[in-house]
Amino acid sequence: MAAPERKTPKLRIGAVSYLNTKPLIHGFQEFLPEAELTLALPSRLADGLASGTLDVALIPSIEAFQDPTYRIVSDACIGCRGPVLSVKLFSRVPVDRIQTLALDEGSRTSAALVQILLQEKYGVRPQLEGLPIGADLDDAAADAVLLIGDRAIHSPRGPFREVWDLGDRWTEWSSLPFVFAMWTARPGFQDESIDQALGMMRDAGLANLTAIAEREAAPLGLTIPQCYDYLKHNLHFFLGEAERQGLELFYRHACRLGMAPAGVDLEFAHLHPAG
Repeated sequence: MAAPERKTPKLRIGAVSYLNTKPLIHGFQEFLPEAELTLALPSRLADGLASGTLDVALIPSIEAFQDPTYRIVSDACIGCRGPVLSVKLFSRVPVDRIQTLALDEGSRTSAALVQILLQEKYGVRPQLEGLPIGADLDDAAADAVLLIGDRAIHSPRGPFREVWDLGDRWTEWSSLPFVFAMWTARPGFQDESIDQALGMMRDAGLANLTAIAEREAAPLGLTIPQCYDYLKHNLHFFLGEAERQGLELFYRHACRLGMAPAGVDLEFAHLHPAG
């Protein structure tokens, strides 16, 4: 009697469920028909990649620094070269007087970024508090609150002394782009075809931004033009040489503040030729 045929296990891919990811997973089943897609918060995707329950995931860039065996497998990413709109610091006091900071628990990269900027620009090291998923600005009594993702796009309620767009503050301070998330493979993963599929998905998404905006705007309380403009003008989806330099600068500062281990040399399978 013949042994039963073994099925090849599905490629397990994880991505965040925010609006900024939609162009990167457009037509997923068309480009990766044998793969399984998991949508989750950035921090949970990082945990899945670390535990081996995911093969490739769009993880926060701070997480890619945590394991020297991780490999960046695509030049598709979530980044910005100016205001990003969806990562903001809301401060009730002048920024140089912030003593307590509530951090959105959705992303560890943005949490690291805001601490780096506060330290480097003002020498401020506030006491940190968590802002649970689903909580709002009014739920935090801290001097300042970091919000990320779709809810950060909306204008804040209540009086704030300062509102920072972290993408804008980083690029102004560093003269480099910022990369929030990258397609990263677990240790031992080998599939050279994944880069092409992820790049083709990104390109298909960018060619269909109008359709994505029409589908996603209303559930987020945005107009279609607002949604389209955010995807088209606030985000940058190509990992090039300038993005690599921005990542290296981010890594150096994260190391100095104890947010990343020393001695990690990120391995990039590909960089976008346009830089």
